[in-house]
Formats: sequence, structure tokens, C-alpha cells
Amino acid sequence: MITIIAGTNRPNSDTFAVAKYYQEQLSQLVEEPVNLLSLTELPKDMFNPAMYTAEGQSRQLMDLQDLVMIPAQRFVFVSPEYNGSFPGILKFFLDACSIREIGPTYRGKKAVLVGVASGRAGNLRGMEHLTGILNYLGIAVLPLKLPISQIGKLRDENGQLTDQATREAIGDQLQKFLAF
Repeated sequence: MITIIAGTNRPNSDTFAVAKYYQEQLSQLVEEPVNLLSLTELPKDMFNPAMYTAEGQSRQLMDLQDLVMIPAQRFVFVSPEYNGSFPGILKFFLDACSIREIGPTYRGKKAVLVGVASGRAGNLRGMEHLTGILNYLGIAVLPLKLPISQIGKLRDENGQLTDQATREAIGDQLQKFLAF
């Protein structure tokens, strides 16, 4: 199973649109399930001091972890650039999942990173920050990270990714990820 994580809880984000495109492309390339997790789906009750114990975690969070994190052998992290890095909600989610089942959730798995930005750097710095965290958790990260810059200029009025060069770069990255 492959799990794609749209790394922001901002509704109707460019990040989610890019993650959805990745899901569509991967679904055509593999036989296994390709799940898309938007952090807008995170349970509101997970934000409490008791979450730092396995017993205090939200049942909904544990269900998400059991359904889309633990069974996944590969992850696609699509992350916007927030203040020179990635969103805190993504770090919070990674931390929350590590409390109850760190090994089965992360260790020995593989990931690919995609940065999304309205500016010109495509979240390069954020992807490097995220790489360090994922490596610490035991996830091997494909060295080919894809910074998608000026996302607003790459989508049409319906929000579809129309830029051919970006679509080709995504295709190349996915081929390398599947061979990784």
C-alpha cells in the first residue's frame, strides 16, 4: 500500500490538488491500493495533553494510523512551504503517530517528497527539514525531491495541473520512486 499525505490542514489547498494528481498517476502505475490522507481529516480531539500517552490518543487517530499509516510500505509527502519549512500540523501528525506504534508506522519504509509553493523555491528548505525527521524515524527518502514552484501558474481555472514540464517531472519522479 502507498499512502499519500497532503501535509496541511488548510481547506481547498494547492497541496491537496497536487496530492490528488499524485494519487491519480500512481493508481495507473501500480496494482496496490493508493490512499490519500488530507490532514484536514485529522480528528479535532487529538489536540490535547493526553495525546502523549498511548491511552490518551484519539480513537479516530488510532484508526487512521491503523488504516493508512501502518499498512503502507511507501509514503508520498506533499508539503507546502510555511515560513521556510513545512507546516507544523504535519510534524504534529508524525509525532502523534509515533507515540503508540513508532516501529510499525515508520521503520523500514520508503518515502518521496514533493514541495509546493507559490514562490520560486518550491519548499526546498522544508523538504530538507522533513528528510531529517523521516530519516530519524527510520524512513528512507528518495534523493529526488520535487520542488513545485509558482503553483498558481501551473494549474488551470478548474484547479487541474496543466503544466506539461511539471507533469513530466512528476512522472519521472514516480518511476524512480517505484524502482527505489
